[in-house]
Amino acid sequence: MAEQRKIAPRVWPVLMAGGTGTRLWPMSRGLFPKQFMALVTSETMLTETARRFSGKQMGGQPVAAPIAIVNDAHRFIAGEQLRDAGVTPEAIVLEPIGRNTAPAAAIAALMIVERDPDGIMLLAPADHVINNASAFSRVVETALPAARAGHLVTFGVTPARAETGYGYIERGEPIAGQKGCFVLDRFSEKPDLETAEVYLNSGRHFWNSGIFLMGARAYLDELERHAPAVLTSAREALEKATRDLDFIRLDSKALAAAPNISIDYAVMEKTSRGVIVPCDMGWSDVGSWTALWGISKKDSRGNVLRGDVVARDVTGSYIRSEKPLVAVLGLENVIVVATDDVVLVTTKHAAQDVKAVVEKLANDGRPEPQTHTTVFRPWGAYRSMDQGKGFQVKHITVNPGGRLSLQKHAKRAEHWVVVDGTATVTRNEEEREVHVNESVYIPIGTAHRLENRTSAPLHLIEVQSGSYLGEDDIVRLEDAYGRN
Repeated sequence: MAEQRKIAPRVWPVLMAGGTGTRLWPMSRGLFPKQFMALVTSETMLTETARRFSGKQMGGQPVAAPIAIVNDAHRFIAGEQLRDAGVTPEAIVLEPIGRNTAPAAAIAALMIVERDPDGIMLLAPADHVINNASAFSRVVETALPAARAGHLVTFGVTPARAETGYGYIERGEPIAGQKGCFVLDRFSEKPDLETAEVYLNSGRHFWNSGIFLMGARAYLDELERHAPAVLTSAREALEKATRDLDFIRLDSKALAAAPNISIDYAVMEKTSRGVIVPCDMGWSDVGSWTALWGISKKDSRGNVLRGDVVARDVTGSYIRSEKPLVAVLGLENVIVVATDDVVLVTTKHAAQDVKAVVEKLANDGRPEPQTHTTVFRPWGAYRSMDQGKGFQVKHITVNPGGRLSLQKHAKRAEHWVVVDGTATVTRNEEEREVHVNESVYIPIGTAHRLENRTSAPLHLIEVQSGSYLGEDDIVRLEDAYGRN
């Protein structure tokens, strides 16, 4: 019998894309958070993160296809953006509820060990920016020997300023035989300015990047030792998971039993195997509008201007418009962000408190924390244009090959007018093509479907009328995306 060739352990990128990004509201919202947005460059942060980890080798070690962990509500957005990036993931894992990074990492580690017992797990938030990709590759190469030796490595970013919005990690003594690696001494929460100045000048404190490199089995061992309830729930959630098209949906009840805890609290603050690798790779967690201003290209007055903006006698500010003209006069160090339904105005100093505004709006039952006027669906998107008593007007975009569910409504009728492209419309047993400047009427209770069988996007205006216009007045009879 021929000797079986041993496959070298691989580096397994894990893209943690379940965050909500509330500090970047009103751009980032619950159903479309910052990791899916192009806030810094022309590409979304998820797309850039996925491409950063794509390659045949990293630090001389083969790289596996990534595992993406996303919120269930974002599954089709994540899938589409990974396709746009040219990345075919090993799996897209759906979290029915958020449970922080320790359970998410446990799920990924269990999956990796099953596929590659000695696999190395590279955990990275999908909503961070790394401007120096080559420096990132070098730091992974530095950290790999320590990870292979059983250490749990975190990357500490050399601080560029006395930042009060980041947590810090402190290095201890160098680790013998592991060049560039140091004992992980302690974690510190976000400091006040005086303490941040001390950290900046110490040479021993680094920003906590939230990026980790560790053997998947080593992480599970430490989790069993320090936070066994996390591992128990993660294992059950994965064992009871179901397949949904290209996705793995974790068991909701089992995941809900997991402690809502980060990797730092669950393992890294307690383990004796922690290692820090200092680095300088142009990193930012883009955790606030002030942070986004800090990493963006500025004009001669220190302003970042995006969209339809007029600024006069303005300095040191971030001004962005996604829709209306925004004019700002005689101000300094402000943040102004306008979407088509919200305007945010704050000083840069107070920008960290945007999260508190979002929480109040959510407690008041307002929709703005969760939804934009544009809502993305697996077949395309719709944007609410106007609404009043008994009516609502939407702009619907159907992607090439997109197909809405066969459905009917109990309380509303719909009138569709095609403004660009060709629609294939089903009404009960009838099927017809509807072209530009043509319309079709869907009476209450009529089974209907909208399709785009062409290679160009389809745009139409939908006018709804009826006694109730909520999105839950849908009876799906058949659906290509498993939403019945």
